[in-house]
Amino acid sequence: MNYKDIPAENLLKIKTLGQLRAAGYEPQTVKQELRRNLITKLQRKEEVFPGIWGYEETVVPDLQRAILSMHHINLLGLRGQAKTRIARLMVDLLDEYIPVVQGSELNDDPLQPLSRFAKDQVHEHGDDTPISWMHRSDRYTEKLATPDVSVADLIGDADPIKAATLKLPYSDERVIHFGLIPRSHRGIFVINELPDLQARIQVALFNILQEGDIQIRGFKVRLPLDIQFVFTANPEDYTNRGSIVTPLKDRIDSQIITHYPKSIEIGKKITKQEAHVKEEQEELVITNDIISDLIEQVAFEARESEYVDAKSGVSARLTISAFESLLSAAERRALLNGESKTYVRLSDFLNTIPAVTGKVELVYEGEQEGAGHVAQVLMGKAIRTQFLQYFPDPDKAKKSKEGNPYKKITDWFGDGNTVDILNDAPASEYKKALQAIPGLSELVEKHRSDAKGEEKLFMMEFALHGLAEHSQLSKNRLSTGLQFKDLLSGMFTMPSFGEEEDEDDF
Repeated sequence: MNYKDIPAENLLKIKTLGQLRAAGYEPQTVKQELRRNLITKLQRKEEVFPGIWGYEETVVPDLQRAILSMHHINLLGLRGQAKTRIARLMVDLLDEYIPVVQGSELNDDPLQPLSRFAKDQVHEHGDDTPISWMHRSDRYTEKLATPDVSVADLIGDADPIKAATLKLPYSDERVIHFGLIPRSHRGIFVINELPDLQARIQVALFNILQEGDIQIRGFKVRLPLDIQFVFTANPEDYTNRGSIVTPLKDRIDSQIITHYPKSIEIGKKITKQEAHVKEEQEELVITNDIISDLIEQVAFEARESEYVDAKSGVSARLTISAFESLLSAAERRALLNGESKTYVRLSDFLNTIPAVTGKVELVYEGEQEGAGHVAQVLMGKAIRTQFLQYFPDPDKAKKSKEGNPYKKITDWFGDGNTVDILNDAPASEYKKALQAIPGLSELVEKHRSDAKGEEKLFMMEFALHGLAEHSQLSKNRLSTGLQFKDLLSGMFTMPSFGEEEDEDDF
C-alpha cells in the first residue's frame, strides 16, 4: 500500500523510525504538501476555502495560484476582509498527521532531522528512534505584530541558564531557546498586521525567507527551516504606525489584494454565517429579507460616505454586530411586553446605532457631526435606497399620470395629524398607530400584495420612513421613539425655551 493511502488510525500505530521507513514514508516540504493536497481538491472539484464568500472569482483563484507556485503570501486589504480567516483555512490543505522525532522542539522530520537533539536521537537509536504524530491543527502558528515584539520572540535567544547548567558556550546550538518561527518548522506561520512590526524586526526575517539562516546574538546557526509564511497587512497609506520594508516585500512572492463584498446578497451570506444568534432569539423574533438588506446597505453607504475615512474601510463586523443588535432590540421589546413572538420593526433597525458608531472611522467633518449623527445619516440613506426597491419614487410619483399614490397619506399629515411610533410599543398599539393613517394600508396592498399580517405592518412602517427620507414627511426623534408629521410643520417647529439646546441649534 502507498504511504499516502494509509488510513490515519494505522499511521498512529507506527512508533519507530524503522516502521516509518517500511511504510514507504518520504520527506516532503510543507509547500509541496499544500500544493499536492490542493491539486487533489481541485481535481475532485471540492470546495477549497469553505465559508469565504465573494472571493470566488478574485481572491481564491489568486490564492490557489500562489499555493501551486509554492509562494510565501501577503494578504493585503482593509479591516474585516477575512484575511486571517483565509490563513487559518490553509490548515485544511495540510496532511492530517505527520511524523516527528519524539520530544523534538522543532518538529523534526525523522528522515531529515534539523535540530541537534533530533540528530543525536537518530544517531543513537537508528531505526529504533521513537517517533510521534503531529496533527495538522498543531502546525499552525499565528502572531499579531505589535511594537513590542522582539527578535527573541520570533527567532530565539541564548539561554544563560541552559549554558550554565550544561556548561556549554553560547555558540552551541543546545543553549538556544528557540522562538515562534523555528518552532513552526514544517508548518504555517502567520504574522498579522505586518506593517506594525518594527523595521528592525522585519529585517530579521530576510534570511529566514530567502536562505533559511538564522542568527542569534551574532552566532550563525544553519537551520534550513521549512515554513509556509502568510502575512496580513492593511494598505501602507492607511497605517501610520509603520510600513513593510521594501526588501521584505520583495521576498514575499505573492501579494494578494482582498476586498469588501460587491453585492448585498454576498454581504447577507457573510452576516448570516458569522452572526451569533441565540436559540431563544430564533424562536422569539421573526425577521425578513428587507431588514437584512437594510443592514447590509448601511455598510455600503458608509463605504461611500463623505463622513467616513475610506482609507480605514468599513469592516464586515459592522453588519454582523448590527444584525445581532437588531435581534436583541426586538427580543427586549417582546420581553417587556410579555409577547411570545414578535416581528422586527424599523425602530429595531434604528436602535442598532451603538453597533455602527464604533465600526466607522470618521474624517474631520464626521467628527464635527458626531458619530451618533453620522450613524443616523447612514441608516437614513440605507432606507432611502432600499425604499425604491419596493415602492415608486415619490418625486416621480407627483408627475405620474396615474396619480400620486402617496397623496392621501401626505394630505392627512398636512391637516396637522401626527403619529408616534414608540420603540417598545406593544403589538396592539403599534398596529393601531399605523392603521390610523389613511392610505397607508392601501399603498402596501397595491405594491406588496403578498405582505400579510405583521409583515404588512412592517411594510407600512417602512413606507413611512421612506417618505420621510424622500422629504415627503417630517421625522423627529423622541426620547422613546419617533414622531411623523407634515414636512412644513416639522420645518417650522422650534424647540421650546425649556429644552436644553446649544445656541447653534437655534
